[in-house]
Amino acid sequence: MSDEKKEGIPQDTEEKAAAGPEREAPGSGSGGNSRFFLVLSAILGLLLAGVVAFYNVPAFHVLLHPHAVVDNAAMTADKYTCGMHPFIISDKPGNCPICGMRLTKIEGSAVPGGATAASSAPAAKPSGGARKILFYRNPMNPNVTSKTPAKDEMGMDFVPVYEDEVKGSGGANLPEGYATVQVGMERVQLAGIRSATAVREAISHPVRAAGIVVPDETRVRRVQAKIEGWIEKLYTNFTGQVVTKGQPLLEIYSPDLVATQREYLLARAGVDRMKESPYQDAREMSSGLAQAARTRLKLFDVPESFIAELERTGKVRRTVTLNAPVSGYVTGKEIFEGTRVMPGMDLLTVTDLSRVWIDADLYEYEAQSVRVGQAALLDTVADPGTKLKGRIAFIYPTFSPETRTLKVRFEFPNPGLRLKPQMYANVLLDLHSVTGVVVPDSALIETGVRRIVFVDTGNGTFEPREVKVGVRGNGKAQILSGVKAGEKVAVGANFLLDSESKLRAALTKMSGDAPAPSPSQPQAQGGHAGHGGGQ
Repeated sequence: MSDEKKEGIPQDTEEKAAAGPEREAPGSGSGGNSRFFLVLSAILGLLLAGVVAFYNVPAFHVLLHPHAVVDNAAMTADKYTCGMHPFIISDKPGNCPICGMRLTKIEGSAVPGGATAASSAPAAKPSGGARKILFYRNPMNPNVTSKTPAKDEMGMDFVPVYEDEVKGSGGANLPEGYATVQVGMERVQLAGIRSATAVREAISHPVRAAGIVVPDETRVRRVQAKIEGWIEKLYTNFTGQVVTKGQPLLEIYSPDLVATQREYLLARAGVDRMKESPYQDAREMSSGLAQAARTRLKLFDVPESFIAELERTGKVRRTVTLNAPVSGYVTGKEIFEGTRVMPGMDLLTVTDLSRVWIDADLYEYEAQSVRVGQAALLDTVADPGTKLKGRIAFIYPTFSPETRTLKVRFEFPNPGLRLKPQMYANVLLDLHSVTGVVVPDSALIETGVRRIVFVDTGNGTFEPREVKVGVRGNGKAQILSGVKAGEKVAVGANFLLDSESKLRAALTKMSGDAPAPSPSQPQAQGGHAGHGGGQ
């Protein structure tokens, strides 16, 4: 090639041409990429097919993974479980993490991998004194059972139910859904189950009601004007002032009172003049006029001392002093000095607080047992040390529609004015005082429609009984039927006995004809633990 033609060719092209043709690297082109992905897909497909055949084709599984024959007795390991919580399984002895009871050894062995010997093979007929398996139950739902070993949705093994666990756990006199519980003396101590003796004694139902102090309405006195006039002077100048009976309250000027005084003095003078009269009628008439004038003064609330002074001096006074009709506190004052008063107008209110009322509210079930005259105790938040004795004075005839309570009136003494109107107070009542068989209130298990107690029959055996309860109070309950005096009832860890009793009753009910598991419950399959055979 001439030099002119070489001038138009790049230098690197010339170098490649001089070096000669080179072989392309594999996969560097589009054809190489396709071959590479094809080979990779084939390898992955073979691996997937091998895994599927390994787990699903027994012959292929045995060919690739032969298992040496081992001694089952050498490979077994002891398992421990909780009597109250059978789904708790442990490889070594200890305490239950839920209730703290000591774990007990499971009769039978467990093969490595978590499947028990009883569940890894069909249940064989026991020989000699071995325990007989009746059926298997779901550890989380005792109502789900199986005649053969199985697993639940979470992969947990069904728990075997032995014949001795349900034998003798029923009874004709037991409450429906309950069975006798046999836990043994050791488990009784470990579970903290305590018993108390039913005794015959008196019991009452205490009621605590909140009330408000109000004045005794029979001890409230209003001082009213019975004549027209003007208040000249007040001896009681403020509300709350203490007054005693007969103490001056005010001075009132009234023209009618002045005229009545004059009439009385003239009538008395006429009586003196008519003493010498020979006419009996004239003497009686003058005496009657004098007596009428004197009575009129008394009807105007003029004190007797004022009338006596009027008779002694014979002089008419401009104002008349009115005295307190009762002792107490001035709780109302409507007048001032110079006030004009009219007949019927309230002047002062005097209240005797030596005895007070307490208006308290009782609920419907409490109100049916209260009676007028029933004794009560009272204490107050302001003076906790004060304990006063009183009685029920009145029971209102209607319920409050807003609070659905019945108002009851109590009457209490008030020494030293400790109880002041509108003060809050607590009233204590003892209702339903009866004598009968009494047990601690903690022995009762409330189911909503009935009450159950567990009677300790000895040797760690507890029998459930349905009881009727009467009066309850002070942490105790009266038993009307179901328990006799002298019998022992469980008062501690009752919830453990309740759950165990219901579980045993369910097992007893299913022991006669254990149903087969539903299609949704996977059966235990043959296979080797650790390779998904039981899954």
